[in-house]
Amino acid sequence: MNFDQLCEYEIENELQFVDIEHGFTYIEINNAKAHATISTYSGQVLSYRPKSQKDDLLFVSDRAYYEEGKAIKGGIPVCWPWFGADPDDLGRPAHGFVRNRQWEVTGSESLANGSTKVILGMVDSDETRKIWPHTFKLSIEITVGDSLKVALVTRNSGDERITISQALHTYFYVGDISKVQVLGLDGIDYLDKVDGFAEKTQSGPVTINGEVDRIYKGVTGELVIEDESLGRKIRIASSGCSTAVVWNPWSEIAASMGDLDDDDYKKMICVETANAGPETVEIAADSEYRLEAEYIIES
Repeated sequence: MNFDQLCEYEIENELQFVDIEHGFTYIEINNAKAHATISTYSGQVLSYRPKSQKDDLLFVSDRAYYEEGKAIKGGIPVCWPWFGADPDDLGRPAHGFVRNRQWEVTGSESLANGSTKVILGMVDSDETRKIWPHTFKLSIEITVGDSLKVALVTRNSGDERITISQALHTYFYVGDISKVQVLGLDGIDYLDKVDGFAEKTQSGPVTINGEVDRIYKGVTGELVIEDESLGRKIRIASSGCSTAVVWNPWSEIAASMGDLDDDDYKKMICVETANAGPETVEIAADSEYRLEAEYIIES
């Protein structure tokens, strides 16, 4: 999709496309309610800030890779059609193959409530079928307004049932991880990946004082990130899933990652809307499935 074709989806004084120095194209949305930046490579929201807020919702590493074939560290990467390690142990990359490929813009719209909606899509190709032998139509619907809404829609365009796992791997920006807690998971069972996938039960709010990598099961309500340092709450409402993933790499892993600064673990937390762990999704032929999340910042 060339730049002239993209410009057909521009909305005057609201949505424009920008080519940036490392060769990617960004969608810049700036309406009366909020500003957002979305990369057409990876179909990834990189920034969202309501006009009423001084701090961004999302964390993106200053050392993130902006290279074809590599994932961008931060924002809202899309994990699909599997979350985590290759479920069939075939040596395929973790978290699937759509977070490091180009997406196509398929629609844009200025909504009556002042929000702006943009849709990006991807379909199967000879290349993707060598990795995952199924036909599909995948789209991500991003609505920028008083809140940020993201919907990942999978259409099974083949004639056989498919099974997927997936996640919106959201990196939230925080002021100081030691003063952050995640509410809404008290009493929920989780798989502790740091402790060999041991099954445990959450007691009270989730706090971070070391490496955390957990898959919470049977999550039904809204989650809240309380950030004392920034004086704000982030509300996360989701549908199409009963799993939430909480991740922070802590100091040792952060220092080992080439696309994270050593201290970045202090400024981010991932709270992911997912179908992961024991929760997979079966999609019948010629059917679709929606995974949705809405993020609201409250001062």
